Amino acid sequence: MTMENFAPLMFAGLILIMLIGFPVAFSLSALGLLCAFIAINMGWFQPEFMQALPLNVFGILSNDLLLAIPFFTLMGSILEKCGLAEDMLDSMGQLFGPVRGGLGYSVIIVGFILGAITGTVAGQVIAMAMISLPVMMRYNYNMRYATGVLAASGTITQLVPPSLVLVVLADQLGQSVGAMYKGAWGPSILQVLIFALYTFALGRAKPHHVPGVPKEARTMSGLALWGKCLRGIIPSAVLIFAVLGSMGGLPGINTAICTPTEAGAMGAVGAFILAAMHRRLTWALVKEAMTGTMRITAMVVFILIGSRVFSLVFQGVDGARWIEHMLTSLPGGQLGFLIVVNVFVFFLAFFLDFFEIAFIILPMLGPVANKLGINMIWFGVLLCVNMQTSFMHPPFGFALFYLRGIADTLFKQGGLPAKVLSSDIYLGAIPWVIMQLILVIIVIFVPESVTIFLDKEVVVDLDKVKIEAPSESYSKDQNTQNLDELFKRQPAEAPASAPN
Repeated sequence: MTMENFAPLMFAGLILIMLIGFPVAFSLSALGLLCAFIAINMGWFQPEFMQALPLNVFGILSNDLLLAIPFFTLMGSILEKCGLAEDMLDSMGQLFGPVRGGLGYSVIIVGFILGAITGTVAGQVIAMAMISLPVMMRYNYNMRYATGVLAASGTITQLVPPSLVLVVLADQLGQSVGAMYKGAWGPSILQVLIFALYTFALGRAKPHHVPGVPKEARTMSGLALWGKCLRGIIPSAVLIFAVLGSMGGLPGINTAICTPTEAGAMGAVGAFILAAMHRRLTWALVKEAMTGTMRITAMVVFILIGSRVFSLVFQGVDGARWIEHMLTSLPGGQLGFLIVVNVFVFFLAFFLDFFEIAFIILPMLGPVANKLGINMIWFGVLLCVNMQTSFMHPPFGFALFYLRGIADTLFKQGGLPAKVLSSDIYLGAIPWVIMQLILVIIVIFVPESVTIFLDKEVVVDLDKVKIEAPSESYSKDQNTQNLDELFKRQPAEAPASAPN
């Protein structure tokens, strides 16, 4: 066996162990150390090469940018438990209720707003399903539409800033988090519009699938209803502006006054304030939120360490060069590379979550994309759009698992009039996955959907740069003036002579 054949074998082993289902962090570490032992015995690199591993691990733990992850996670955990989702869904449902598909519109809009302040899929899907699924069933919404819109609206949070996915992608691609957030706003808005357009079309083609809420079922109207809507939207908008605006993550804001870590800390404080405003800030809520934050942060760190062990050995056997040669030789240049990569990531997302894809696969793809001249912000947002489908893939999507669990719980507690079938959940997800893939295609072929909100690059044409040299007469006059000033100066007093 030669070193040229060993890198493809390592990559195949990587795919295999990820499909087995054993925890990825430990599988990666074990595979990396086993391959290092083989490579050292074959003489492909010296044992001293592995001395770089402790420094790599220390570099992970001292990365200031990754400190933003626990802060944003804590912010989302607090907000998903403080009752904000319930209040907004109730008011939005009554506001859009008379319209065909009104409950669907309210779920999509609330999902977008919550995605911009929470950043967690699980809590968002569960909270919206607990409130909206019984109401949709009560008013005879099509079950497949109801389950699909709830799951899809929960996954929007992976794309809407301040998404944890975008923080990780910015770190792995070496880009600014604020710029990554700006780039994500275009696809986020397009995703919401595509979902709303589908709901509108369904309301016209099959109005009995998305009926309006009867007037007698609406308990609020007029100024009281608008006031309740604004009480949920205004504090959320203030928190979004404070967190994202301070780090330059909103369109039109070109100056960042905070790092992502500082903005995350400010967001966590804002989440505590919002929870207190809703009178739900209790020690039990804080303990539960901090426990969930600790688990997610620990998982991220261990996956990072495992991926660093594997990537170090992979680079030692020239795996990065093999990946680069394989992907740069694809037909079609940039377009061919983007299509192949997105198909590959789409199928990987059936089995892996976004953290694993970002930490393991992205370091192999990023250098190739950069060499092909692809805008790295566009590339990162494109992968984020693709990876949100990982939560919707039947039958492995986590959003579908969360929806399945909460539907069963509601039925057992008497909250649902009938049991929700697994077939309705899985088949209902398919149209929404197709819409997410349509957005992937739009982002590939219309890069302006990402770059429209980015700061414009200042391009300097070196061929047109002119440096004006002073004229000869000016130089002589200036030199003469300097000499005259020098001679006009009074000489310093001579020091007294020393005594004999």
